[in-house]
Amino acid sequence: MTARLIDRPDGTQIHLRDEGARDGPAVVFSNSLGTTLHLWDLILPLLPAGLRIIRYDTRGHGGSSVPDAPYSMGQLVGDAEAVCDACGIKDAMFVGLSVGGMVAQGLAVKRPDLIRAMVLSNTAAKIGNPKLWQDRIAVISANGMAAVSDEVMRRWFSRGFYAKPDMAPWKAMLEATQVAGYCGVSAAISGSDFYTSTSGLRIPALGIAGSEDGATPPDLVRETVDLVPGSQIALIRRAGHLPCVEQPEEYAGHLNAFIAATGHVR
Repeated sequence: MTARLIDRPDGTQIHLRDEGARDGPAVVFSNSLGTTLHLWDLILPLLPAGLRIIRYDTRGHGGSSVPDAPYSMGQLVGDAEAVCDACGIKDAMFVGLSVGGMVAQGLAVKRPDLIRAMVLSNTAAKIGNPKLWQDRIAVISANGMAAVSDEVMRRWFSRGFYAKPDMAPWKAMLEATQVAGYCGVSAAISGSDFYTSTSGLRIPALGIAGSEDGATPPDLVRETVDLVPGSQIALIRRAGHLPCVEQPEEYAGHLNAFIAATGHVR
């Protein structure tokens, strides 16, 4: 495994991990708001052998730099582009969850040479509205991450998972996120609408939705995935916004089937 930092023109450093077969088909994972690249830990052992797995921390999160808020979606897409270029990959499968799925849409439009297929997990072409995000930014800026962590957990997880001991590390991860990082990415989401650009994409696309997702409900995921002709969607029951955490075996099963169907194998 290779962990490293890559430098961006604005002085931000992006932390990435590059694992697996150096000459294998590349799969790039982009995490959600309030999580780190460890979001994917449970599913990685369940993926086919021979893949090259690249994960990175969104700016403002994990081991990446935390510049002052706000951030733009253009910066987030540019960071993903820089990760791919730094790793020297083309024709990757890009798996993005929530804001990571928005990044996937933006990158597929900007750099079609980098993405041959995409997984839009628990995401949408547009998430929320400016007032929702500005209200959340105001609360967090005034009171810190702990002020919203329980509310966020209820959106992230199903009723069956909420408040179980397994939830504790994810609540801790959210609360450890720096305010500037969370608010910066929130601002980027607030100003983004990919409906028009995503409708022009012509690559294999898989949508994944959680039946109890309080942040991006299944109908919203389906509406976005349907913008891409020939796309498909998988609904994971008894899961909320992070089905890769709640139902890792089923989540990995959908990824593995998509990997096989698109020929993204060694």
